[in-house]
Amino acid sequence: MTAPGESLNCEDFSMFQEVLKVMRTIDDRIVHALNTTVPTASFKGKVDATETCKELYESLIGAHMSRDKAIKTCIAQTSAVVSQLREERAKDSDNLTLIKQLRKEQTKLKLMQSELNVEEVVNDRSLKVFRERCRIHYSPPKVQ
Repeated sequence: MTAPGESLNCEDFSMFQEVLKVMRTIDDRIVHALNTTVPTASFKGKVDATETCKELYESLIGAHMSRDKAIKTCIAQTSAVVSQLREERAKDSDNLTLIKQLRKEQTKLKLMQSELNVEEVVNDRSLKVFRERCRIHYSPPKVQ
């Protein structure tokens, strides 16, 4: 899994999305993971479903936290760039190159902020599937 800030490129939005896509692999394959690791009634004795569900839950939550931190790190970096460009524009309002750069960074910032909404949907979907399959085997700790 990619650690936030390590190989996550906040400058290039396409690369940013590509890294998030790779980081979302666990969520994309949750149904397969549950089908192959959580036993059906006929295989109950062969696998410890409680431990399996617990490990899967911890992996999911770890992935969710890692992606959330990565997205918020890039949002903070891009916000700082936007603020700096706004200050420069205030001093030199006729500089077209500066204005274009500011608009580009503002657009990138909005796209990154929209990734937080995508992340919420992905997380909710994964946790719903997890709860459906693991509810009788494992109850995650309550989040306050």
